[in-house]
Amino acid sequence: MKKKANKTIGQLRRFESRNVTFIEPDGSWPIVWERAKGMRVWDDDGREYLDFTAAFAVAAAGHANPRIVAAGRRQMAKLLHAMGDVHPHALKAELARELSRLTFERLAKRIGKTIFCNSGFEAVEAALKTAHLATGCTRVIAFEDAYHGLGYGALNATWRSDFRSPFRRQIGGFASFVPFPRVRADLAKLEQRLAAEFRKRNVGAILVEPIQGRGGTNIPPPGFLKLLHNVCNKHGALLICDEVYTGFGRTGRWFASEHFGVTPDILCLGKALTGGFPLSACVGRADVMDRAWPESTGEAIHTSTFLGHPVGCAMALASLRELESRNLPKRSAEMGQLFLSELQRLAKRIGRARCRPRGLGLMLALELFHDDGTPATDIALGVTKRLLHDGFILLPEGDPANILSFTPPLTVGKSHITKLIRALGQALEEAYA
Repeated sequence: MKKKANKTIGQLRRFESRNVTFIEPDGSWPIVWERAKGMRVWDDDGREYLDFTAAFAVAAAGHANPRIVAAGRRQMAKLLHAMGDVHPHALKAELARELSRLTFERLAKRIGKTIFCNSGFEAVEAALKTAHLATGCTRVIAFEDAYHGLGYGALNATWRSDFRSPFRRQIGGFASFVPFPRVRADLAKLEQRLAAEFRKRNVGAILVEPIQGRGGTNIPPPGFLKLLHNVCNKHGALLICDEVYTGFGRTGRWFASEHFGVTPDILCLGKALTGGFPLSACVGRADVMDRAWPESTGEAIHTSTFLGHPVGCAMALASLRELESRNLPKRSAEMGQLFLSELQRLAKRIGRARCRPRGLGLMLALELFHDDGTPATDIALGVTKRLLHDGFILLPEGDPANILSFTPPLTVGKSHITKLIRALGQALEEAYA
């Protein structure tokens, strides 16, 4: 670790709460970001990296996209902050209109209505509140390996025990977990399990990631979302799709639920919405939202200081225009297929029992195993650190952390993929030697 990075890490050790930034004792992790542009990131010592995370899938149109940055700058100079739920600004209305157009108007020829939030988990919590108000039911069905954020509401529906266990005595515990299906044969058992849950509990919603992200890029079989949709319709519950990770072209469609031919009742959106500013949205069918939420009488019952922030709205509108005008969802599908083909060739070389690639669009993963079939967590972590040293940023995911995740900007080029595959292949060959 260089001198400038040492100073930053030293300050974090002293002044940031523990259990936030992970710091390797030998200085090999983390790097300190200085600036980013397109696919590239530079650390504070000037070293260049290719970012295959898009900073948690946020920089869909590339880091520091000039049109998005320009929109943010113009808005900062004009109106830096407004008054959330009191005195609105025009861009909040314009963005709500655009989100309706992109979601329910485009998918179901119906109007959508939005609650703006700051982070992805807040959009999930707004959706959970909506479901409770609309149905009068308190319980929610979620899925094993799900990640919906760590706020106290969303935490109820996030699977991993290391996130929930420290707070189990304090959180409400209103979610029940069922297995996330991997193959079509799982659907019959899932249907039986869902029926049992609805018989036993007062269920108002099913909350699901159409493709699980942090759980390991888990892609369900065809028919999964339709099953959930049918079950919800039968019992008067709402289907909530958490597309914070998968939304805005990440999987090769505007929204991952489109791959499965289902329009949910509520969509949770964030990450790539602005390309880098904290803004998220809970977008629901107008009839659902109107059933749930009363007219404001002067005091909103769900709001925040920065609701519909003007800078975030300006950047989101620019981001949506950029994604649409450059047809980046289609590009994601095309480049994702190329990327997946390269991962499949690499897996064949390393050994298919050791490497299992999967993905849709530019949401890809390579799951690693030891020769005895156990998760190769040590290899995944070692390769992640080795590739960082070689100039590539990526992350492990899944509960055992044995899955290498690839979610680059949707602007990624063939040359970037080729470089990554070459370095990844060498690192894996050495790790398995």
